[in-house]
Amino acid sequence: MLLSIATVATATLSLFVSHTHALPQPSLSNGRPSLQRRDNPQADGPRGGFLRGVNIGSWLVLEKWMVEDVFANTDATDQYTFDQLPDASARLQTHWSTYFTEPDVQQLATYGINALRIPIGYWAFDNSNTPYQSGAADYLDKALTWARAAGMVVWIDLHGAPGSQNGFDNSGRAGDVSWQESPNLSQTISVLSTIASRYGTNAYADVVQGIELVNEPISWGNNNFDVTKDWTTQAYATVRSAAENKGLQIIMHDAFQPAEAWLDVNAQLNSNNNNNDHNDNNHQNYNNGNNNITKRNMPSGSTFALDTHLYQLFTPEDSTLTQDAHILKACDWSRTAFQPSARRAGLPVYAGEFTAVTNVCVNPDGSSVPGTSTADDCEGVQGCQCIVDTPTGDWSAVTRAQVKRYVDAQLGVFEEASGGAGAAGGYFFWSWKAPGAWGFLNGVQGGWIANPVQDYQRDVCNFIGR
Repeated sequence: MLLSIATVATATLSLFVSHTHALPQPSLSNGRPSLQRRDNPQADGPRGGFLRGVNIGSWLVLEKWMVEDVFANTDATDQYTFDQLPDASARLQTHWSTYFTEPDVQQLATYGINALRIPIGYWAFDNSNTPYQSGAADYLDKALTWARAAGMVVWIDLHGAPGSQNGFDNSGRAGDVSWQESPNLSQTISVLSTIASRYGTNAYADVVQGIELVNEPISWGNNNFDVTKDWTTQAYATVRSAAENKGLQIIMHDAFQPAEAWLDVNAQLNSNNNNNDHNDNNHQNYNNGNNNITKRNMPSGSTFALDTHLYQLFTPEDSTLTQDAHILKACDWSRTAFQPSARRAGLPVYAGEFTAVTNVCVNPDGSSVPGTSTADDCEGVQGCQCIVDTPTGDWSAVTRAQVKRYVDAQLGVFEEASGGAGAAGGYFFWSWKAPGAWGFLNGVQGGWIANPVQDYQRDVCNFIGR
């Protein structure tokens, strides 16, 4: 998750409390060429199958805005300060054992989800000379067992790195960024080697689809993008060497840069691979029920892939958009986020995070205006609701319909514009449990996320004029 939710809106989002309702269909003029429908989209990758996933955020790496109850009656603001509490170990054990469990995995499978992205911090594998508590890796082990039983695959996402790769609370410690100091870069690679040795075995090849080198390193301030790219090549080599499973996908967050900025790294890493060194398990079919994940060869040995996070919340421009404009921007991701140049170069790109949330207020007639405060931004229109400050249980059918249009547009781009490396090879909603429209569970139960997810409304982008 990119930033603390406090930087997005001052209003507190409320957890879902309503049941599913019928949603009215949009009525907009047709002005956009149709994307090819892919009822059973397949992306080229180590598992072959298109990944429909969710993030399990704030489970093994705490983010206070998502789990306020865990931080109750403390002054802690992030994992680093939380883990220094006298009863931190007991609090964490309670949280880990209850926040995400095997029944949750089973429930997700019924929604059509076939993949999990599980954030974890470096301290789960090396907390020496830090106040961080150990123990999270044991729960990651449990999650892999649950995922396997449900026919899912997992991305293990190194969400927090030594020195903090971004200064956000999602790195474990908010504040200064010192990740690119040499000892921290080296320690990150050492931790990745441990992860690859532990989870990159052939015994885990049916469930561990990929390892993400680091989540959301910034490319400004104390971080230099060229250093990040050079480090990526070293980290990739370490993980690939340590992993027994040579079909393991090794993913890097794009560092908030376009995919084309990574083509030189892609040329170096993916061109050095070939299908001959993939072990036989890359040709096996695994019984994954209805979720249809099949392992098959990758084109040109593309074991390196990019993760891009697609939010429309964190820039000044985003705060000026209506819901139709947000949808149009999402529809354009088929060329801006999943760039043809990456496709031609054989660089797989995944949407590792996205959300249902936009900073708009919805009028009773379905029109919308930018805003985050119903009191201030609705301009006195009776029945107007701002998405971020109206409890989801109080949303009108019109508000739910507008949120669903945005979600469906995103899913349509991810699924219908997929078609090989460089296209969308899959997606992961942020997050399974979270306040308001950030929560996948809330969305399914509230009706603004399709159940199953494959049943999203097709052709939403075709109704948006260009």
